[in-house]
Amino acid sequence: MTKYYEKEHFEGYARIRREGLDQWNDLHPSDRGRGYDNFSNREFLADRMPPAAGLGLSVLEYGCGTGAAACFLAERGYRVHAVDLVPDAIEVARQRAAQRGVSVRFEVRDICEWGESDAQYDFVVDAFCLQSIVTDEDRARVLDGVRSRLRPTGRYLLSTAVYRQDREYGEEHYDAETGIVWAPTAGAGGDAMLLDGTWYQPNRRHITSAALRNELESHGLHVLELEEPFGANVICELR
Repeated sequence: MTKYYEKEHFEGYARIRREGLDQWNDLHPSDRGRGYDNFSNREFLADRMPPAAGLGLSVLEYGCGTGAAACFLAERGYRVHAVDLVPDAIEVARQRAAQRGVSVRFEVRDICEWGESDAQYDFVVDAFCLQSIVTDEDRARVLDGVRSRLRPTGRYLLSTAVYRQDREYGEEHYDAETGIVWAPTAGAGGDAMLLDGTWYQPNRRHITSAALRNELESHGLHVLELEEPFGANVICELR
């Protein structure tokens, strides 16, 4: 069965690869043209993850997309393992890493199915992926997987969209109780629901910063910092 997050991302990254675009933001006309290196949380990562050449520090980035953040961190001396659900995204990421002469271990993987792991990292990085993981069950799998992959002294750096009172949802339906954003879809199937004669599918999860903090803490991730520039940038350690 196709999961709610697959269709949008498979189609989006197929278009990115076909049209030679740089990153997910290029799918939105207002954000196009920023360039490959100008990814959304670059400033946050640059500030919190200084150059690490010779230190042997390891990073896992999940939901890496076309690999801009992964390449940036590899250029700064980190050993980077980066995963994404979509083969087209990983293919573009490998091409961009080769063009830059950096070594990144890219892998196609669904993080909602990744389970626990014996492999551990100094950093786990999320550059606006968690907001696309909607259900409680899937988010629990992702965050439990993060916890199991962090070394005892490791850090989880998360950038994600959160609820904003001024956000406009247009044809989408926002459920204030759960924070789930439901997008119109062609018909029934999978996780779709019928509301006022229209079928909707879960698309995003925009919870408050307070709810995000509680969610992270409940999965054994102690929040050290949480700031809101336009979304939320969060740093966690193991509890």
